[in-house]
Amino acid sequence: MKRKILVDMDGVLADVYKPLIKKQYTDKGYSKTEQDLNGIEERKAFPDIISILQEKGFFRNAPVMDGSIEGLKYLNDKYDVVIVSSATEFPGCLDDKHAWLAVHFPFINWKQMIFCGVKSDISADMMLDDHPKNLSVFKGKRYIFTQPHNFSIENETYRRVNNWAEIMEIL
Repeated sequence: MKRKILVDMDGVLADVYKPLIKKQYTDKGYSKTEQDLNGIEERKAFPDIISILQEKGFFRNAPVMDGSIEGLKYLNDKYDVVIVSSATEFPGCLDDKHAWLAVHFPFINWKQMIFCGVKSDISADMMLDDHPKNLSVFKGKRYIFTQPHNFSIENETYRRVNNWAEIMEIL
């Protein structure tokens, strides 16, 4: 039997920083980069994040993280992959997230998707996520995917991965 790995969607498969920066800053005439936001919690970096995330189409139009298609195919061949996304906080995004996965990751079937409120009740052998709050309650092996909001966070209970090439190398 294959070991099970939970893979987060936003910030791991879907690049949400580019559209957040565009909505929060570029559209208002400010120039910000992801590097400018290193070490800043998402809700502080993006004061309008709640309304932005509730916009229909926000998640459906998110770009794919570099290397994630190849990387997820690799993991899917080797492990029992389950995509886990805290999606019910913004119920309008459920259809968008499902459609986004179907378009970009057609090799992932509906049985491999969990859209939930919190991830604490979901178990597996490993978890790949960009949010320490999700990793902190997970009992298996933990991998944190580097994003600006977690850039300065150090925790010896999980291993940091910076990109999909690195994930494929260590897993």
